[in-house]
Amino acid sequence: MKIEFEYDYLRELYEEGKASGKRYRFQSGVINQYIKTVSILMKEPDTESLYQYKSLHYERKHGNLHGIEAVYVNKQYRLEFRSRSEGKEPNVITICSLLDLSNHYKK
Repeated sequence: MKIEFEYDYLRELYEEGKASGKRYRFQSGVINQYIKTVSILMKEPDTESLYQYKSLHYERKHGNLHGIEAVYVNKQYRLEFRSRSEGKEPNVITICSLLDLSNHYKK
C-alpha cells in the first residue's frame, strides 16, 4: 500500500521518531510500535491482507466513524485511516491516508 499522512505530526513520528508539537508527545514504546505498524501497512498490497496480523485487530468502523478503518498500535493506542483503490486491474494500488494516532480509551 501507498501511505499518505493527513497531518504533519504523523509524518514526523514516522520519519524522525518524534513530533515537533507539544500536543503530540508519545512514549518511545508507542512511537516504535507506530513505526512498525506503518511499515506493515506499507508492505501489504491491500487492506484485506491486514486480517492475517491478529495483533493489529484490523477493523472497519461503523456508525459515526463510518468510512474509517483502524489497526491497533498497542493495547492502548490505535491508528485510524481511510483507504481507497486507484488504477485498473491488474495494476490497482491501495492508498492509505493516515488520520490519527489516538488513545483508544480517551474517546
